[in-house]
Amino acid sequence: MSTNGLQRSQARDMGIGHTRMPDRVLTWWRRALGWCRSYWVDIAWAGFVGLNLAAMRLLPSWQTIPFLAIWVSLTAIYGFRLWRLQPTILTWAAVTLATGGIIGVQVLRGQQEADYLVEVPLIALMFLVMVWHGRRRLAATEERVAALEEVQRVSQENLRLLTQQHRFLQDASHELGTPITVALGHAELIERAVTSTVVAQDARVVTEELMRLRRLATRMLLLASAGGPDFLHLAPVVVESVVVDAFDRWSHTPRRWGLTTETDAAVHGDRDRLALALDALLENAITHTGTADRIDISTRREDGHIVLAVADSGPGIPAADLERIFHRFARAEPRQRREAGGFGLGLAIVQAITEAHHGSVRVESTLGHGSVFEMLLPAAPASAPPSPPAPRVPAAGRSLALGGDLLTAIPVPESSSRPADAGRA
Repeated sequence: MSTNGLQRSQARDMGIGHTRMPDRVLTWWRRALGWCRSYWVDIAWAGFVGLNLAAMRLLPSWQTIPFLAIWVSLTAIYGFRLWRLQPTILTWAAVTLATGGIIGVQVLRGQQEADYLVEVPLIALMFLVMVWHGRRRLAATEERVAALEEVQRVSQENLRLLTQQHRFLQDASHELGTPITVALGHAELIERAVTSTVVAQDARVVTEELMRLRRLATRMLLLASAGGPDFLHLAPVVVESVVVDAFDRWSHTPRRWGLTTETDAAVHGDRDRLALALDALLENAITHTGTADRIDISTRREDGHIVLAVADSGPGIPAADLERIFHRFARAEPRQRREAGGFGLGLAIVQAITEAHHGSVRVESTLGHGSVFEMLLPAAPASAPPSPPAPRVPAAGRSLALGGDLLTAIPVPESSSRPADAGRA
């Protein structure tokens, strides 16, 4: 390389160095400004301490005031900044040595009494005690925050699991409906077409089990939709008409029936859902009673609520089962419920519908003396016009909708009377 080329290369390198140097200085300057903005309180406090140390050194007769000002300001800035433990100890040690050193020098020179030097470790110890209490409270606060975060995490996880469960119940109920209906149709065709008695009996068993599966899917879908916005279609409802219609649907069952109604009782609710809940209570009462037992349906007012009650003289419920009787798939007597075709969802449906109406359910039972199930619903305002009763289905084919299932009732002649206490054979 020629001499001129080497010189140009060196000049170019020097030029690059000259351009890089201001960039580095500017970067350092920006970082310094950012640090000052972040710690301007600490810098101001350090300056304040420096001025007070100078006052202690130059004005021995007045040094008590700057001495106390330094320690009070240290306490105040620690409460404001809450330094970490290591910077706090270093700052405490520096202030102790600085103030103690100045006073110690003055004591040695005879400018201060030796007793004055004892104040330094005492005030330093008081500051350490304050730091210890502050750190302990800070740790307790952090523990509470961590516990709240854990509770929030668990709540979100539970909400996610409930959402997944709700979606699964809806999807499973929908997906099971079509194949169950198809299989049920084929089983009924086989039952009618075959000539063999054994095959017909087997087809009848298949039909009954498919009917049970369809009822299960329908009730699961009902429970899954209980929290949805379209679960209820609210309107003023006359409770007497709901109770009387339910009595007509179920009173064909051979039991000793009783009926007591409140004529002017009305609620703001969904008539179909309320009828469904009352049907579930009656179905439960029939399942657990015999032909000689009694079932009473009644309504009454109680503390601003309308109470729909179904009482039976069945075997009763053990006290240990009363708390879980409204849970899904809960059964007080699993063997009896399974043989009767129950799923343990009827009372869960009652609770879901009642709570959707902002009401509550309760049960009282004694072994050997029967049970009383009650739905407590908020009474409708007196000025609200009630909805007219639903049109009656002809007696030749009255049917009951239970969670979407149609349970055909035995025909009852329209001319038959409905006594308050009718004994059924």
